[in-house]
Amino acid sequence: VCSFVCSPKGFPKLKNDTFLRAARGEETEHTPVWCMRQAGRYLPEFRETRAAQDFFATCRSPKLCCELTLQPLRRFPLDAAIIFSDILVVPQALGMEVVMVPGKGPTFTEPLKEVEDLLKLRQKVDVTAELGYVFQAITLTRHSLEGRVPLIGFSGAPWTLMSYMIEGGGSTTMAKAKSWLYRHPEASHRLLRLLADVVTDYLVGQVAAGAQALQLFESHAGHLGPEQFQDFALPYIRDIAQAVKSKLKEEALPLVPMIIFAKDAHYALRDLAHAGYEVVGLDWTIRPQEARAQTGKDVTLQGNLDPCALYAPKEKIGELVKKMLEGFGTQRYIANLGHGLYPDMSPEHVGAFVEAVHAHSRHINKH
Repeated sequence: VCSFVCSPKGFPKLKNDTFLRAARGEETEHTPVWCMRQAGRYLPEFRETRAAQDFFATCRSPKLCCELTLQPLRRFPLDAAIIFSDILVVPQALGMEVVMVPGKGPTFTEPLKEVEDLLKLRQKVDVTAELGYVFQAITLTRHSLEGRVPLIGFSGAPWTLMSYMIEGGGSTTMAKAKSWLYRHPEASHRLLRLLADVVTDYLVGQVAAGAQALQLFESHAGHLGPEQFQDFALPYIRDIAQAVKSKLKEEALPLVPMIIFAKDAHYALRDLAHAGYEVVGLDWTIRPQEARAQTGKDVTLQGNLDPCALYAPKEKIGELVKKMLEGFGTQRYIANLGHGLYPDMSPEHVGAFVEAVHAHSRHINKH
């Protein structure tokens, strides 16, 4: 059980740093593995903990976030924990109301419709005042992990956040958000700049609170073509990496490895490999060898088993993992899924995935 500790100093000594070493490109005995959405509805204990609570109320409870973050680690020998939170806490910090509608997902009560709506957003955000609950959850979880594995903090990237703020929720086409890019390019850049500044402060605050690595989720990259990605996503992805690193230096905070995960952005892998991140996350629609060829030898790759492979029988999961490890190589590599776990997945199959990564990578390393 998580007990609240206020002082962020004096964190327990890290016992398993395999994930951090792989992220920095150092040699590892086995390939580290974690799963996007590893704290999630596929675990019965997660559903039980969350049952009585509104989703965003859960996000605002450091104690519950800590408990949900630790649940998968009690079951599986994962090499990293990722704080339980949501990317939409950033639009909330800007003053927008987001509610979780059962069966529909996150919904903005008043999405941005006109350029004038940008004036309703907070232009200066004090991240400690608005998002301090995330920082508290990170500090509490870092202590409660007792040094078992590193803790990852995260944020949504500006384009992905902007698309939600304009669409008002999920969308298959992102037509409203993309129409802003074509009709209101200047206003779009104003919004993206505001988001990039808040995300930067938010990520730095997470490191100050105890996060040992950071992942930026550009989940909606696939809705942009190469040109719009180049104009409206990549510059902010780059700026965030640079600004976070220089602020960490200024504030004498640890320079933690950063991961960029831009889903469906194969067309931009070369650029992402040079965007200032130690790790490039991959979705499941690209071959390992191809990704390695495009990104070069100086970044670590993370991914990319098709999440739906976990519906396969356990032996088949083992074969797919072995093939994936042979494709990527066991070094400068962090095993993960190409997207998050789905709610109806079997915990046993998740366990089979994690164990297969460890067993096969150890075997490959020996021989």
